[in-house]
Amino acid sequence: SYLTTIYGEKGNPDYSKQTNFQVLWNHSQDSKANPNMSLSASVNFTSSGYSRNDLNSYYSPSFTENTKSSTVNMTYRFPNSKWSLSTTANIAQRTSDSTLTVSFPNLTASMSQIYPFKRKRAVGKERWYEKIKLSYSGQFQNSLTAKQDVFFQKSLVKDWRNGARHSVPISATFSVFKYLNLTPSLQINDRMYTNKVRRQWDPNASAEVCDTTYGFYNVWDFQGSLSLDTKIYGFFQPMKFLGDKVKMIRHVLTPTISFSGNPDFGSPFFGYYGKYHYMNSQGEMVERQYSMFPNAVFGVPGTGRSGSVSLSLANNLEMKVKSDADSTGEKKISLIENFTVSQSYNFAADSMNWSNINTSLMLRLVKNFNLNLNATWDVYTYQLSPTGTPVRVNVPRWKVGKGLGRLSSTGTSFSYTFNNNTFKRGKDKDKNKDKNRRRRGSDDDDFDDDYDEEGDNFAGNNDRRRRRGSDDDSVDMGADGYMDWSVPWNLTFNYSVNYGYGTFNKKKMEYDGRITQNLSFSGNIQPTKNWNFGFSASYNFDTHKLAYMNCNISRDLHCFTMTASFVPVGPYKSYNFHISVKSSMLSDLKYDKRSSYSNGITWY
Repeated sequence: SYLTTIYGEKGNPDYSKQTNFQVLWNHSQDSKANPNMSLSASVNFTSSGYSRNDLNSYYSPSFTENTKSSTVNMTYRFPNSKWSLSTTANIAQRTSDSTLTVSFPNLTASMSQIYPFKRKRAVGKERWYEKIKLSYSGQFQNSLTAKQDVFFQKSLVKDWRNGARHSVPISATFSVFKYLNLTPSLQINDRMYTNKVRRQWDPNASAEVCDTTYGFYNVWDFQGSLSLDTKIYGFFQPMKFLGDKVKMIRHVLTPTISFSGNPDFGSPFFGYYGKYHYMNSQGEMVERQYSMFPNAVFGVPGTGRSGSVSLSLANNLEMKVKSDADSTGEKKISLIENFTVSQSYNFAADSMNWSNINTSLMLRLVKNFNLNLNATWDVYTYQLSPTGTPVRVNVPRWKVGKGLGRLSSTGTSFSYTFNNNTFKRGKDKDKNKDKNRRRRGSDDDDFDDDYDEEGDNFAGNNDRRRRRGSDDDSVDMGADGYMDWSVPWNLTFNYSVNYGYGTFNKKKMEYDGRITQNLSFSGNIQPTKNWNFGFSASYNFDTHKLAYMNCNISRDLHCFTMTASFVPVGPYKSYNFHISVKSSMLSDLKYDKRSSYSNGITWY
C-alpha cells in the first residue's frame, strides 16, 4: 500500500507533502512440499506516518498499536543427520518515535542430542560413559536500533551490533540406590565479538576516556552442576461416609536438590573486565570495574564466584472417581496439576545469600482452560539510605519476625471465547453445526435429505433454493416448514491481572502492593446469512472508562457489499460508510462517506 498525504495549498507556508507505505506479507509453507526445508513469513511493516494518515486505520485495532513486528524464517534440516540450519530476519517498529530495530542476518546451527561414546554393537550391560550425552547450538546475530530517517546512514562496523555464540551442554543420568537419579552436567559457552572497549580516567579533563579496538575476541565461560531427584507417591482412600464415588486420591512429590558453581569471570585472569581509579567529589580515590564488551549481543559472563545449592519441591494431586457414563469405568480428575516451590542459597556470596522464593501453580479448571500462576516472595527487609531511598539489606525477614517471605510479584492472564456451542450438550452442538453448514450453503449435504418420509419435497425446495443463491429466501427453513432460527455468535474476553511492588511505605518500611489489570473483549454476531455485526473494545481500569471501541456492520447485497465502521467513544470518535460492487472489474464503482479525523478532538 502506497500513500501520499498533502496538507495545505502548494506555495503556502503550511504546505507539506508526506509519502508513506505499508508492506503486509503472510506465508506458510505446506510441510508436504519439502520435508527438509520450510519457509514462513509474517511481515507487517509500515513507515512512521502511515497509520496516522491512513483514514481506514481509524476503524481497525492497528490504529492503537504502538509497536509492529515482522519476521521471516527459513529452516533446513539435513537429511539423515542431527544437524539443522535456520536463518531469520526480524524488524521491530516503535511508531511513537519512529524507531527501528533490525536484526539481520540471524543464523542458527544446531545439533540434536547425541551419545558420542555409545557402542554401535553393544554387548553386555551399558557402560557408565555410554550415558554421556551432548548437543550443540550456534548463533550469529547482527542488529541495529536507530531512527527511521537516519537508519541507512549508520556504519556497518561501528554502529551495528554483531557477534556469535556457541553452546555445548554435556550431561548424564545415573541411577543411585535404585530410587535416586543423579545427573551431573557441564555447560560450556563461547562468545565471539569484533570490538573491545578499554576505559581510563583522565584527571585533567575529569572525565572517562574510551578506546575502542576492532578485532576478533573470544569470551567464554562454563558452569558445572550436580542434581539429585526422586519421586514419592502417596495414596489416600477417602472414608466410606463420604460416598463410594471417589475411589482414590494420589499425591506425587518430586523433590530435587542441586549443586552448581562457577569461578569469578571478573578476575584479571580472564580479561573480560577492567579497572581504573578516579577521584570522586569528596576527594576520595574510588576504584571502578567495567566490562570490556559493553552492549554485547550475547552479553558477558557475570562477576563473582558462585557456589549454590537449590531446593525445589513439585507436587501433583489427582483423584480417581467413578465415571458417570459407565458404571464400571473410572476416570482421573486433576486437582492440582503442578505446584512447585523452589529456593537457593549461594555459599560464595558475601551477603544476600538466600534467593527469593519462587512458586508456580497450574490448575485444570475446565476443558481447554488452565490457570497458571507464578509468584515471587521477597525474603529480605528494607531500610532507608542516607538519601532517603529504600535499600534492600542483608537481614532476612524471619530474623525480625516478619515471616518467611512477602509476596513481591505475581500475575496471570487468560482468555475465553463463548459461542453458540458453549452452553449446549454434545448432540445439540452437532445439530447446530449442521445448521451453520446449511446456512453457508455447504454442498456436503445429501441431496436425498431434501425429501421427507412421504416422498414430498416441500422441505427440499427451500434447501435447493438456498444452494442456488435465490434472492427470494433470506432465512433457513426447517423440515417442518418453520423458520430455523440459528444465529452464529461469539464473544471473546482477554483479561490479565498482575500484582507487584508500588510505592514505598516509610512507616511500615515495606513496599505497598499495586494491582494492574487489563481487559479487552471482542464479539461477532450474524443474525442472518447476509448481515454481520462485530466489535472490539478495551477497558481502562485506572479511568474506569472504555479506552477504545470499534464497531463494524456489513451487509451482503448480492452484487454489492456494504460496510459501516464507527468509533463511538474516545478522541477518535468518527464513522466510515462504504458501498461498492463486488466485481474487481468495477472496483471504481463505489461510494464512501466518512467523518473527519479531527471531529472527535476537543480544541482548546
